[in-house]
Order: sequence, then C-alpha cells, then structure tokens
Amino acid sequence: MGSDRRGAPVNPVKGAGAAEPVAAAAVAVPEAAGALKGAGPAGRRAAFGPVALVVAGGISVQFGAAVAVTLMPSAGAAGVVTLRLVAAAVVLLLVCRPRLRGHSRADWGTVVAFGVAMAGMNGLFYQAVDRIPLGVAVTLEVLGPLALSVFASRRLVNLLWAALALAGVVLLGGGGFGNLDVVGVAYALGAGVCWAVYILFSARTGRRFPQADGLALAMVVAAVLFLPIGIAQAGGKLLVPSTMALGAAVAVLSSVLPYTLELLALRRLPASTFAILMSLEPAIAATAGFLILGQALSWPQALAIALVIGASMGAVRTQIRAVSG
Repeated sequence: MGSDRRGAPVNPVKGAGAAEPVAAAAVAVPEAAGALKGAGPAGRRAAFGPVALVVAGGISVQFGAAVAVTLMPSAGAAGVVTLRLVAAAVVLLLVCRPRLRGHSRADWGTVVAFGVAMAGMNGLFYQAVDRIPLGVAVTLEVLGPLALSVFASRRLVNLLWAALALAGVVLLGGGGFGNLDVVGVAYALGAGVCWAVYILFSARTGRRFPQADGLALAMVVAAVLFLPIGIAQAGGKLLVPSTMALGAAVAVLSSVLPYTLELLALRRLPASTFAILMSLEPAIAATAGFLILGQALSWPQALAIALVIGASMGAVRTQIRAVSG
C-alpha cells in the first residue's frame, strides 16, 4: 500500500478489515510483524520499534494536554479542542496531501468513523480535564483501552497483565473516585470509550490508506464536526494571536505527532498490545502535570504508576515472544 514517510515499505493488506469481526480486527497482526517470526534477537529488536513509537506518542500527547490546560482559561475546553483539531487538520493536509479519488465506500466509511471517534475522544477528554485533575482524567480514560485489551485478546496471559494494570489505575485514583466531580468523571469515561473505538479504526485506517492519508482525512472530519461547537463557546477568542499560537503548539504535540506515530505503530503492533501500552498514559500524564502544572505525586500514586508500567512491559514481552518464537 505504499511506504512510510521515510520510504520504507509497509505493505498492509488493503481492505483486510472490511469483513472482519471487531475483535479479529483488533488483534490481527499485519504481514510486517509476521515476517519477524524466527528472526531471533534481531527480530525482537525490530519488534520494539512500534513500541517506541507508541511511547513517544504518549509523551507528546500528555505534555500537549498539560499545555492545553493552561490555555483553557482564555479559550475554554471546546475552544482548545477546536484550535487543536483545526490546526492539526491543516498541518496534515499540507504535509500528506491525501488523494481523494480511488477509495471505496468502505474506505470512506472507515475514515469517517475514525474522525468521529477522534472528535469524541478529544471533546470529552478536555471537558473532563476542565473539571478534574489531568492525571485522574487520564487514569479514567485508560479504562477504555484496558477493556479493549481484555475483550479483544486471544492470549489468556493478557488478562493477567490487564488486571495488574487495572489495579494500578484504581490505586492511582486513590482507591476510588467518589470525591471527584461526577460530570468530569463521566466525561473521562466517555473519552475512554472513544479511545477504544479510535484504536480499532486507527488500525483499519492504516490498512486502507497509504502513509498518513487516512489520518489527515479523519482529522478534517473531526475538525469539521467540532468547529461549530468551538465557535459557539469561544467566538472571537479563537482569533487572538497568542491563543492561536498555543493552540497550534497543542495541535502538533497532542494530535499531529502522536496520531501519526500511533497509526504507524498499529501497522506492526496488535491492537490488544497497543491498548495495554496505553496504560503508560497515567504515568506520563502525572509527569507532565508535575513539570508543567505543579501537580505532585503521592507515594500511593507512585506505586500505582509502577504497577501500570509493570503490566505494560509484561504485555509487550508476551507479544514479542509470541511473534518471534
């Protein structure tokens, strides 16, 4: 289906996800991963490539979210999302210049669903962080990918890693979330559902469109859906130069870089493993919150982060052994 931005072949099967059940699509391993079987240590090192892409995307998106929190007093949650999505759509259209012809109705349906999931994930998440702390919001949001890993995985051991990660998520929330704003909690959980859907349709989009064309088109869909909401809430504040500049920075950190990295990673990484890797997000968010927003960690929160990281690394090792052995 073409090449990545460096010209390396990726060769996903075009349209492979069209007739598959959702669970099968979530754990399908593209041909590039299958080529690693029997490769020994070299194959294991190559298998870590998509893992590094996911981690780099997580760092970018969480530090971008922390910057976005500082922008909310001037533009509001919906205004921040609008700036982020519109700026990201413009950048991706200019960089990718996606081809509009030659795609099937199923291709367009996939990219529209991807865009709707992206808009929902962004909109609900920023409504959540407007009401509850960043680290807690991400902790709740990651329950969506964790649930996906449990229901989509075909390996029993992944249930153990998901349970360990879930224990860390609960501990990170202080053992319960009863003292938090209920509406904010609901928004974060809704964002988690959209995140799980995003994972599935990101994988399908990566198989159906070359390079990052599908991502660029999906970002346009998300921006168009959210633009009226942002205008209604923020109005002329969206045109203030300083606000636009920060919004563009948030777009690059929280949309352009992470979504591109994750889309490329999902071409070589099963969505079930990707979903458990998303358990790293609370740790990254807590670090970003500390460095940018001055939010300190307690000892129970640090222990929770250790549990989540342990579960994520265990899931990665399990998947690499399955691919290479």
